[in-house]
Amino acid sequence: MDLVSAFFLAVILLTASYSVCAQSVADIVAIASSTKYSPPALMLARSYRKGMAVNGYLISEKFDGVRAYWNGHEFLTRSGRVVNTPEWFTAEMPDQKLDGELWSGRSQFSWLSGVIRRSQPDDSDWRNIRYVVFDLPASDAPFYKRFQQMKSLLEKRDHSVLMLAEQTPAESEEQLQIRLQQVTEAGGEGLMLKRADSLYQAGRSDDLLKVKIAEDDEATVIGYVPGEGKYLGLTGALLVRMDDGREFRIGSGLSDAERTAPPLLGSRITFAYNGLTSGGLPRFARFLRIRPEE
Repeated sequence: MDLVSAFFLAVILLTASYSVCAQSVADIVAIASSTKYSPPALMLARSYRKGMAVNGYLISEKFDGVRAYWNGHEFLTRSGRVVNTPEWFTAEMPDQKLDGELWSGRSQFSWLSGVIRRSQPDDSDWRNIRYVVFDLPASDAPFYKRFQQMKSLLEKRDHSVLMLAEQTPAESEEQLQIRLQQVTEAGGEGLMLKRADSLYQAGRSDDLLKVKIAEDDEATVIGYVPGEGKYLGLTGALLVRMDDGREFRIGSGLSDAERTAPPLLGSRITFAYNGLTSGGLPRFARFLRIRPEE
């Protein structure tokens, strides 16, 4: 083979190699894109207001964990992000859709949130996590029948991973407040009320109510207020916007570390408050946490 022929052969081989590599990259991008999901359509809670009638509701504990939707083969957060779990953790999961909470016990949210965020799951950490099931999104039955379906579904499965959120009938506001006090004093976050005859419907309604000694809600961080005095040079407060457009500041509840590196603009946060002001803004609002899916 002369030099000219050898040169053109080398060009052809390099071109073919480049095409293969380019195709491989395209395939990787396509595979990566296919792992993105839309936020699941979940049933969301409104806040219980004192004096509301509780007849017809069922009471369960409000688990301080990370909301997780089981789509039949993997867990998704509220924002649609895939939760990376060990294979053994999902081995006993059914192939039907579940709504629930990844939970590691009372007052363990910060630790749990860190575990959930990791791209590589650690077996030893996940041994301390359970999936608390509290609904069947695909069922068209009223909740009291869905609860029976869940009991049958979970009856013979691995109870070291799966746990059913127990439900008891709500009888009176007095009973509700006594139970709330007991759970809160034991380190629990609060209670949930679900209407027994309600259907599973995405969005917020009075069919699902959260009951806490201090109310909480979510907002988006839209700005920062510079600190003064001992917080000079740090973040003094977060400027936030609620989903209904109300804007206000949250200065309480931030640690020194969070004032140094505050939640990013656009982050979703959870805050606690005690009722509303005359202007309709949350009273004594205080920062609790960045939502785990952020």
